[in-house]
Amino acid sequence: MSTEPSAICASFRAVRAASRERAAPLSDADATVQSMPDASPAKWHLAHTSWFFEKMVLEPYLPGYRVFDPSFNYLFNSYYETLGVRQPRPRRGMITRPTLEAVHAYRAHVDAAIDLLCARAPPERASAMIALGCHHEQQHQELLLTDILNLFAQNPLRPAYDVHISEDSEAAALAPVTYRKFSGGIVEIGARDEGFAFDCERPRHRVVLEPYRLADRLTTNAEWMDFIADGGYRQPLLWMSEGWAKCCDGGWSAPLYWEDRDDEFWSMTLAGPRRVVPAAPVVHVSFFEADAFARWSGRRLPTEAEWEHAAESDASGGNFVESGLLRPAPTRPGESGLRQMFGDVWEWTSSAFSPYPRFRPAEGAAAEYNGKFMCGQFVLRGGSCATPARHIRASYRNFFPPDARWQFSGLRLAGDDDDV
Repeated sequence: MSTEPSAICASFRAVRAASRERAAPLSDADATVQSMPDASPAKWHLAHTSWFFEKMVLEPYLPGYRVFDPSFNYLFNSYYETLGVRQPRPRRGMITRPTLEAVHAYRAHVDAAIDLLCARAPPERASAMIALGCHHEQQHQELLLTDILNLFAQNPLRPAYDVHISEDSEAAALAPVTYRKFSGGIVEIGARDEGFAFDCERPRHRVVLEPYRLADRLTTNAEWMDFIADGGYRQPLLWMSEGWAKCCDGGWSAPLYWEDRDDEFWSMTLAGPRRVVPAAPVVHVSFFEADAFARWSGRRLPTEAEWEHAAESDASGGNFVESGLLRPAPTRPGESGLRQMFGDVWEWTSSAFSPYPRFRPAEGAAAEYNGKFMCGQFVLRGGSCATPARHIRASYRNFFPPDARWQFSGLRLAGDDDDV
């Protein structure tokens, strides 16, 4: 996404249109219900992203801007303590009013005001905040899909978000895994100075890597089935202490959404219930599960520095939301080198989400965006089948608690140079 003001304004319109597209299949009821405390209603995502532009861009930078509804600051603030009190996150599903139609009217009001600001040549700081808002909204476009999947998985009818999603991948052959060797040494990671990046991706800095190897593809459902069959969910020695407690308390025996139907695994997807495709990447697993699987495999998870160092040489595309598949896909025949580095599933790393050397949070309320979450989270890399393609880059650091399962999260194995 360019940082030029005219390009940023064009990107704004494209991002806002994409959000409307994501929400189009949903009824008012679909968009209002909250499936669990960690998820948010689709209507809330649509309104919150508009609130972000209103509070961070329009109020400070558009003279004479009229706030759409003063009560929305309470309803749709997420976690910005400096911007006032807000509806508790676990109770966002109680916001039955405003209606979905009213939320779309709010979005139209904000869109018109941003267009007016763009026509007046916004100052550099305003342009930077519009760019941040666009990337913020792309994050919520993905969250809207993950949260709707979690909601529909609990509906007895198991409805499809999109009944037109392809099933072409179901007969794909399982590709053998190989490991690519990296010599290590002193390398640089982190976003460069040019172009957009979140504050947590900077500054670019040097790290020392020992020689390592990285799997050339993602871990598959077939390999996960072997883990299940070998009692992987019943062997405490494979698990971290907290992970084993989560596994036992939650009754984990397979990835989230999997169910055994007559000795065949099925999973809830955005296309409704589907057979688990053995050759496709495993998805909806927590860090704890990924770590246990890696230990069972005699491997480990890569560090985020290892992952980024490997990914910087991979300029290929991936299975992003634009593909329309909306679930991870098997590797394609004839592919070579590192595969599936971008798209399909967010890849758990062994790295805690912590500040880079010389990290400085953004100024103002935007300082609350990433920095205050650098505790108790693990880093994921690469994007997923629900991520917009223009949103991702090699330096991108996603983060979630280690027990999170409802995201499109999977894994790629790594090893040291002498044990693979």
